[in-house]
Amino acid sequence: MLRTLGGTEVTLLFAAAGMPADAVAELGLVDPGVEQVLIAPVVVVELTTENNGPRRRIELLAGQAAMAEQVSQRNVASAEVLFETALGLVYCGEMFHIQGFVVERLGGVAYLYRVAAMS
Repeated sequence: MLRTLGGTEVTLLFAAAGMPADAVAELGLVDPGVEQVLIAPVVVVELTTENNGPRRRIELLAGQAAMAEQVSQRNVASAEVLFETALGLVYCGEMFHIQGFVVERLGGVAYLYRVAAMS
């Protein structure tokens, strides 16, 4: 269904776990970088913003199948943990901060994730 609605892809950003083993890294002078995780297919909906609000707001709709792959690859308990630990997401080359997310369930099983983000 998400592919039919114009499925696209976004990238979730996570803090990199590995650090160099030298003294400079221990002082915090080295940027460990980020890990990029591709989520596809997703549907991105542009939301209206107020004049004094954020420049751009989006809502991301991701299916359970797309999230299950990343949950197993990153070895976390659930997709909720992915969204809670992400530094942000990248869509069309623009960085967005994750405001919150809602998990849609049917019969107690998650089938859709709605993520609100702003730039």
